[in-house]
Amino acid sequence: MNDMFDLEEKIICCRLCPRLVFWREEIARQKRRAFRDQDYWGKPVPGFGDSKGHVIVIGLAPGAHGSNRTGRMFTGDASGDFLYSALYNAGFANRFKAESINDGLILSDLFISAVCRCAPPGNKPDKIEMDTCQPYLQAEIELIQPLVYVALGRIAFDRLIIIGSHQHHKWIFKHGACYQIDEQHHLICSYHPSQQNTQTGRLTRYMFDGIWSEVNELLK
Repeated sequence: MNDMFDLEEKIICCRLCPRLVFWREEIARQKRRAFRDQDYWGKPVPGFGDSKGHVIVIGLAPGAHGSNRTGRMFTGDASGDFLYSALYNAGFANRFKAESINDGLILSDLFISAVCRCAPPGNKPDKIEMDTCQPYLQAEIELIQPLVYVALGRIAFDRLIIIGSHQHHKWIFKHGACYQIDEQHHLICSYHPSQQNTQTGRLTRYMFDGIWSEVNELLK
C-alpha cells in the first residue's frame, strides 16, 4: 500500500464479508429512532487520527449506531465519549467529545484503528471475519510505524499478538498490563470503554486515565 489515502479507499470499498455487509447496510436503512433524520455511513470504517503518530489504539469494531452511522472510529456513541474525554485530558485530542465526522476533532501523535471495520451483529465478529480484516490493520501499522500499541479489550490484544508474532506465553491480557516488545516498542492493555464495562464500574475514569498517563510516560 503506497499511502494511507489508498488504504482508506480500499477499506471503504470492501465487501469481503457477506454477513457484515448485510448487517451494516440493514442497520443504515432501518436506523435508530433518535437518528432517523440522519444519513448513516453504512460502510467499512477506516482508521482515524495522526498517520505519523507514535501511538496506535486498537478497538474491536464499529458500533451499529456509532461509527456505522458517523463513519469515524469511536464517534457518536457512549464508548467514544468515554475514550475521547480521556484522550483530551491526556493531550492527544483537541476536543473533549466526538459527535460527527465534521466536528473538527483532531488527534495528535495518536491513531485509532480496529480489529474489524464493519459493525457486526451483537458486536461479535467471527474468526473468519477478523482474519479477513486483519491485513488492513497490518497495513496501517506498517505505514504508521507506532512505538506504543494500546489494545482496548482482549480480542484486540490477541490480534496484536498474532500480527506481531509475539509468541510470549507469559503475556496475558490484564487491564493496565504493559509489555515491552523490544527496546523501543510497548504494548499496553486496557478494558474496552464499552458501556458494559463503564456502567458496571469494571472500567472507571480513574483506571482509564491511568492508561494514557502510562502512554505519555513511555513516549518520554
